Order: sequence, then C-alpha cells, then structure tokens
Amino acid sequence: MPMININSSTPASLKLKTGQIFTGTSFGAPVSTFGEAVFTTSVVGYPESMTDPSYTGQILVFTQPLIGNYGVPGQTKDEFGLLKYFESDRIQVQGIIVNDYATEYSHWTAVESLAEWCIRQNIPAISGVDTRALTQLLRDQGSTLAKICVGEDYLTDDIASTDFPNPNAENLVAKVSTKVPITYNPKGDVRIAVIDCGVKQNILRCLASRGAAVTVLPYNYDFNSVANQFDGLFISNGPGSPTYCVETIKNLQVAIETFNKPIFGICMGNLLLGMAAGLNVYKLPFGNRGHNQPALNVDTGLCYITSQNHGYALNDKDMPGQWKRLFINANDGSNEGIRHETKPFFSVQFHPEAKGGPQDTFYLFEEFLYQVRQLKSNFNLSQTSIATLQQSAISTCV
Repeated sequence: MPMININSSTPASLKLKTGQIFTGTSFGAPVSTFGEAVFTTSVVGYPESMTDPSYTGQILVFTQPLIGNYGVPGQTKDEFGLLKYFESDRIQVQGIIVNDYATEYSHWTAVESLAEWCIRQNIPAISGVDTRALTQLLRDQGSTLAKICVGEDYLTDDIASTDFPNPNAENLVAKVSTKVPITYNPKGDVRIAVIDCGVKQNILRCLASRGAAVTVLPYNYDFNSVANQFDGLFISNGPGSPTYCVETIKNLQVAIETFNKPIFGICMGNLLLGMAAGLNVYKLPFGNRGHNQPALNVDTGLCYITSQNHGYALNDKDMPGQWKRLFINANDGSNEGIRHETKPFFSVQFHPEAKGGPQDTFYLFEEFLYQVRQLKSNFNLSQTSIATLQQSAISTCV
C-alpha cells in the first residue's frame, strides 16, 4: 500500500449549530462534512464503533483521550465469511473528534494507522480538541447538529447563516440495509431470518457460531410471505429514527399475530418490536453510547454492564396488554427491553454481542436459539415458563 501523506498542521474545527466552535488539527481526509455530534464513553474499540452502521449520519466524539494507539486491523474474515475486526465493510460515521491522536501505533493485527484509514475512506478527523469540555456540553444541551471544517473552511463560515442538515430527518436504515438477501452458514440446523436495519457483523457471528443458518433480509422485506422457510426471526440494530421504518413495523404487527415462532430484537430491533406492539418512541437528550451502561433485569434483579449505541428509546409508561418490561437502564430509567408474556418474543436495547461485561449477556442469544430449537422439535413452549427458559440459558453459559 502506498504511503499516504498526512499533514498534521492543517487546521480544523467542529462547529456546533448552537454556536460553539472547537478547534484542532486535521489527521483525516481534507474534507468538510455535516452530522449529529454525539459522544461515546468506550475506552477501546474505535474500529468497531466507526464501522457500526448505527453511527450513520453522526460525528463521533471519543471521551477516551488517546485514540489510534493500536492502529487499524486488516479485512480478515472468519469461517462464515464475516469480518473479524469490523462491524461493516466501511467507516459509517461522518467524522471523528479526539483529544490526542496517537501518530504511532502498535498491534499484531494492525495494517495501517487510524489517519491512513480515515484518509483512504474520505472521513475527516480532528485531534487536539478539548473533548472533556465538548462532552460536558453535549451532555448538558443534548446531541447537537454540527459541521467539521477542514483547511480553508476552518473559521470562515458564519454559523448563524449555515444550514445544518439533520440526518435523523431521513430514513437512515434504508441507506445501510442490504438490498438483496444474503445467507451465512447455510448448513445450520435452524434457519433464522434477520431483518437488516444496519446489522453488525458480530451479531451475525453470534447466531452462526451457535449453529444457525442466517439469512439477512432488507429492512422492508415482507418476511411474513416466507415465514414458513424460517424457524425464528431476528430484528437488528440500525441508525436514526425508527419512525421511518413504516413497512418494517407493519410487517412486525402481522408477525406478532401470525408468526408463532421466536422473535428476538436488538437496539433498533427493540424499538421496532415495541412500536409494532403499540408503544411510542422518543429521542433521548444525548443517547446512550459506550461499553459501560447498566441494564437492570426486572425479572431477576441482576444488573449487567452493557454496550450501547442508540439515540431513541421506547416510552414504556403504559405497556400494551400481554407485554412487559424486561430491562431498564439503571442510570436514566429508560427502557432497555420488552418481552411478550405468553409468546416467545423479546428484545433488548443494548448489544449483548458487544462484550460489555465482557460476555454477561451472551445468554440472550442462547435463550433465543434454545426457544427456536425447542419449537422446531415440537416442544410446547406454552407449557414452560419464560423464567425457566431464561434460567436454563444462563446455566448453559456459565
């Protein structure tokens, strides 16, 4: 790979729609861009975060001061043909903001620096920003529309006259969802349909590595028309507002009444399943993003440290009939999951595949596939309590 010229003296700035300007130097692509400025408290995992489709349309601020010290790994794939070190095949964020960019890196998987990766994929990046002050600002006033300015745009724009496009005002899920069905691990013993709202590679790996054949479908695919081909339904994570996924919600409403097989949702999947059940959503002030969000299981009283990345939440004040809360956030009390009281349908707002605990909530995949296999073998789930299923899954994992 040819050496990429990096000019660390190029001035750059982050301009917020609310009027504040944070200055630094560019270490990414020499381009300017718009997005929603959000922050993540993750200490590690910048390659995974930057390639997570849920960050589409967002400018990501890292609260971890030093970023880039272990470089960027190569495009290695696992036995299922899934990327081992990334959550998708490209950088999904609009740009990144860091306090201190490590110009030298060291890691056995690294093939290039963070700067080289950003430049190669045309993503702007700024170093030298007071990210502590910026994070406090975003925490207090909420996620804010912003513009990254590099080079000549550094301080020339008049913020008052700048039109800041809102990425949440469009269907971001449609941008990241697959356009055609794709199957992984086709010889698996159970067949899972994945509604792709921006699915992460590790979610697919968590299903395939547990023996499932996984078929990824477009977010608006009428999966009810092929329901007899699958043993379970999974609804993935994804970016932006769930209110634009009208077709998905309508399809899920039909599935709730007719599917009669296990359904499991993560992140956006929790929002969409909840909306199909009759709940509304609201935008959180600054969202929950990072690897240290506490999620309390209301059934067991156990609290898990989870990985999260979402800006919307379910309004679960009045739960629809036959639905119950499954998890709540121990920090802000927002919904972290729901479950149907009699059918094998459940979802969580956090990411059990992302090793926040590091593997405390892997059991949710075990539970889902346990239900799938039991029903496929004609076991009557209605005769077994959800609590018993959950405890069995936990015991299997520990």
